[in-house]
Amino acid sequence: MTRFAKPRVAPEPLWTSPTASPAAANRRRFLGQLAVGATALGFATRLTAEPPKVANPRATDGDDRFEPDWEQRLTLTVGVSGREADLVGNSDKVLQAAVDYVARRGGGTVKVLPGTYTLRSAVNLASGVRLLGSGPETIITKIASQTVQLAADSDWYDQEITLAAPGDFRVGDSIVLRAHNPHNGGAEVIKRTLIAKRGLRFKLDDGLRKNLWLSGKPTCASLFPLLTAEREADIAIESLTLDGNRENNENLDGNHAGCVFLQDCNRVALRDVVARNYNGDGISFQICHDVRVQRCDSHGHAGLGLHPGSGSQRPVLLDNHLHGNQIGLFWCWGVKFGLAERNRIENNQNYGISIGHNDTDNVMRDNDVLRSGKVGVLFRDDARGVDFWANRNVLENNRIVDSGGEDGVAIDVTGKTREIRLSGNQISETRKPGQRIAIRLGKQVGQVDLSDNRIAGFARDLDDRRA
Repeated sequence: MTRFAKPRVAPEPLWTSPTASPAAANRRRFLGQLAVGATALGFATRLTAEPPKVANPRATDGDDRFEPDWEQRLTLTVGVSGREADLVGNSDKVLQAAVDYVARRGGGTVKVLPGTYTLRSAVNLASGVRLLGSGPETIITKIASQTVQLAADSDWYDQEITLAAPGDFRVGDSIVLRAHNPHNGGAEVIKRTLIAKRGLRFKLDDGLRKNLWLSGKPTCASLFPLLTAEREADIAIESLTLDGNRENNENLDGNHAGCVFLQDCNRVALRDVVARNYNGDGISFQICHDVRVQRCDSHGHAGLGLHPGSGSQRPVLLDNHLHGNQIGLFWCWGVKFGLAERNRIENNQNYGISIGHNDTDNVMRDNDVLRSGKVGVLFRDDARGVDFWANRNVLENNRIVDSGGEDGVAIDVTGKTREIRLSGNQISETRKPGQRIAIRLGKQVGQVDLSDNRIAGFARDLDDRRA
């Protein structure tokens, strides 16, 4: 049984700056005097030593750091028929009810039996809950999307919208509201749920906090991620198929949705999940830490197969199959200390792997990057700041084969990228050499460690454009 820990919250500091209150300053002086006195008496070590290790922990009220390794937690089954199922149904409502029930009882497993579950709303996962399917026979998909214009202005403080036509919108549906900002013309994207209705007026689950004025041509669309979580922790998603019904849905990019979309979460595991056919990304997580994606198959998406999103720390991506997407693996902004290993990344329209804006200290090892449409591995030129390039990354022992068209590049390092290591890679071209290049280094690229790469079949093995 998987063990789930409650989210850990760091304690508030005793003081926050050198300009703290007089009381805090007095406290610091007192502690300093105490330390001096302790040193003189010879027992400072005891005051500053680590506490004893916790052995055989007990469940103690309010202590969410240590807990016994329980052999069993609550398991609730969901099925499309009454056989062997605690809850019966094939919609988001039954899945959400099961997640909420288990979460309220301290966490555990929602076991989803074979069948097809068609969603009108995203399923919101909760801390300590494991969503476990029954293998490929458990399919979660969504309705076809539709889009309707709004018929009335809504201000940023409003919690309702008015549709210009009824469509097939129902109370309980997840929706996305999109418009042009009336002040600067930028795009606005607001995800909400419809919770009440009167005629063509719908109440939302939360306020707008942005202006939806008719001058910005606002619309309401039935678009949403299949599985999502925000500010949750210790979640597992395993052994199921997620189908985005791409051919019947409009595009919603990976900063807002996907088969799986996570925001501000910690310690999430995805194992043996098939994510397919989303008009956007397959698996996307933004500002999420310690996410592990293993043995997943993400394919057929209009966007990115696997999208470790902005600010995500320490993602581990192992043994996945990423194919038939726009980009296979996309390291977003500020993704650090990640590992991508033993992944098969093939037949992606643009790039097999793309890494760029402040993505540093990551390792990409022992992957197969095959038949990428433009470039096998791209180190992007994200010239938005003083030092926003993909520095201090390692690309080693990968197999990069048949990248791009007649002028394709297997590994393209651009911008001011520096201190990267490209070593032990097998870089090959099985078609005619054409104008193809194995490794290209841009004019402003810094230090690159090139060692022990085996290159075959290219017009040029190395195109080093640095002065």
